[in-house]
Amino acid sequence: MAPNFSGKWKLDKSENFDPFLEDMNIGLLKRKAAKVVSSEHHITQDGDNMDVQVIATGSKGKHQKYTVGGSFTESDFNGDEAEVSTSWDGECIMEVHKTKNLEYTLKRELQDDNTMVLHLQSPKGTQARRIYKKM
Repeated sequence: MAPNFSGKWKLDKSENFDPFLEDMNIGLLKRKAAKVVSSEHHITQDGDNMDVQVIATGSKGKHQKYTVGGSFTESDFNGDEAEVSTSWDGECIMEVHKTKNLEYTLKRELQDDNTMVLHLQSPKGTQARRIYKKM
């Protein structure tokens, strides 16, 4: 049975996020701003159907609505339009983000009932983790 990611999650800490963003061609000012941004994910999951509201201080946030196994389009880190394909990877949701200039992966994992981890990997192989705690 697939894990249920439903809930409100608040960013607790990031690991290796600046080098990841640098690999993603994000400029110095935006990388510095990313260090101080507070982020929340408000998730409603019904089986494979995901509704993810991302709320971030100082930005407009984003709303993702998709079925795991399908794809959707969104504006990415650098403002480019990205095609995002999704799939189950064991008990994790794998997202492959493709823009005209790059491709990176994001894996959403429930570490325990109160901890959600986003594992990011840049095109150059730099890995970062964004660790969220249930609110």
